[in-house]
Amino acid sequence: MKIRIRHSRLEHWYTCAIGAAACGALIAGCGGGDGGGGGTGPSGSTVGGSIAGLLDSGLVLSDGTTTVSPAAGATSFVFSNNYANGASYSVTITTQPPGLTCSVVDGTGTVGSSAVTSVSVVCPTPWVFEGGSNTSGKGGVYGTQGMAAAANTPGARSGSVTWTDAAGDLWLFGGHGFDSTATQGYLNDLWMYSPASHSWTWVGGSNVAGASGVYGNLGVAAATNVPGARQGAVSWTDASGNFWLFGGFQTLSGGASGVYNDLWKYVPGSGEWTWVNGSSVVNAAGVYGTQGTPAPNNVPPSRAGGSSWLDGSGNLWLFGGSTYTASTSDSLGLADLWKYSPTTNEWTWVAGTQTLNAHGVYGSLGTPAPTNAPGARDSASAWTDASGALWLFGGLGFDSNSSNTAPDALNDLWKFDPTLGTNGEWTWVSGSDVVAAKGVYGTLGAAASSNVPGARDGAAAWIDSTGNLWLFGGSGYDTLGNGGPLNDVWEFSPVTAQWTWITGFAVQGPTGNYGAIGASGAYSPGGRAGSAGWTVGDKFWLFGGIGYDAISANPADLNDLWQYSF
Repeated sequence: MKIRIRHSRLEHWYTCAIGAAACGALIAGCGGGDGGGGGTGPSGSTVGGSIAGLLDSGLVLSDGTTTVSPAAGATSFVFSNNYANGASYSVTITTQPPGLTCSVVDGTGTVGSSAVTSVSVVCPTPWVFEGGSNTSGKGGVYGTQGMAAAANTPGARSGSVTWTDAAGDLWLFGGHGFDSTATQGYLNDLWMYSPASHSWTWVGGSNVAGASGVYGNLGVAAATNVPGARQGAVSWTDASGNFWLFGGFQTLSGGASGVYNDLWKYVPGSGEWTWVNGSSVVNAAGVYGTQGTPAPNNVPPSRAGGSSWLDGSGNLWLFGGSTYTASTSDSLGLADLWKYSPTTNEWTWVAGTQTLNAHGVYGSLGTPAPTNAPGARDSASAWTDASGALWLFGGLGFDSNSSNTAPDALNDLWKFDPTLGTNGEWTWVSGSDVVAAKGVYGTLGAAASSNVPGARDGAAAWIDSTGNLWLFGGSGYDTLGNGGPLNDVWEFSPVTAQWTWITGFAVQGPTGNYGAIGASGAYSPGGRAGSAGWTVGDKFWLFGGIGYDAISANPADLNDLWQYSF
């Protein structure tokens, strides 16, 4: 099976070809085929029902005389017993599946003249559907600019950037998706969501796709300034609560592709943007200067799909992404690491190569070295830990094999320590040094040294208060080695260097199970990539992306809002 959702390469390209054998394996893994809804046997009726949220095997159900053990992903069950008309039945759980606490609903009753199919087994997840639509492709409802309203909601989109303010409100900018007229294109709208009031506010930018930027004067804030429509930018929030934005991509009039290297600052208190650094035109070349030395003229090449971090000193860090050159219309991967000082307004080329589509130099697993370097990639996931180390996972890019000339999904985990050596050093921590590695899920909820998420790009990431790294979804490879949108949640402990599969399905392509807004149960987002994410306390919030809604057969832009408790 081959699937790519090229949100990361700044166009939506979806191809899928599944052989009969792969389909059979996938159906079997989901509990299809002989899970049956029951019927009337030679001497009576059967008892069965539905299952929701069974992510792993191990569940054992009993009717008092026989048991049934549904497969992971099964959605129904039936006991082999045949009950006489008027007989009583009682369904119980004798063994819980690992990592789950399931319950039986409507498990007792009396058999009538037909099969019982009303018993429900529910295995709750930490996800709650908080708003938006459970179907894809929805346009935005903007309301009145600056005014919150229960009906307001951003249109479906992917590749947006996010910030969180001091009050715990969630901010969203741009992406590729649907505007107020349900027209699809690149966006520059700015939104704020209040978890307290459960309402969105359209704060700024345009409510129609394709808006141009208004740069004003370099370094001068103004109410009329605004970045142009784009997808795949990167963002930071500084210690003063200001929002920063760099780069991104949009398709220009006539179909040409353009990436930016402009740096912007937004002050929520004043509601004003400032063009701080970089060029106001697309596809601007970089100026690297001397490695490790800041300079006023230094600037990263234009790019989209990079990874970003904020360190304890308030410096903004940037790695990789995709760019364009004057000699090619194809996007090319970057593997350079940069640091920006808001105090001096200067960029420093810290590490990595200027060579495009560079392959990774992995060295020895777990050992830092000045020659180690991740390969070029975009749409990787990133975290900053309490010690100031920068973490990087996966993305769409290049592995250690120089004969692999086309990018594919990665599952390598890297750590960059700025305090090591002359300019800091990378350590290859986990995962494979070759592309397209399938996931090794192990047992749900149990850490193991052999566990590892499959290769993927466009996954959402967050870090908890104990320093563990979390990962959701993306477009990549599942436990069977099949590619597609994923909805699995993983946790990595830097202390034990082990991954734990927490929730979500081990196979690609799950549709969303929404339930009612605000309801707890066996609910979860469908597989997706390029989502927006925020962390507030012990809650992770997820918005949109390109993936599966409740009913669609193909991935598309989404505008659903979810909350995950961890």
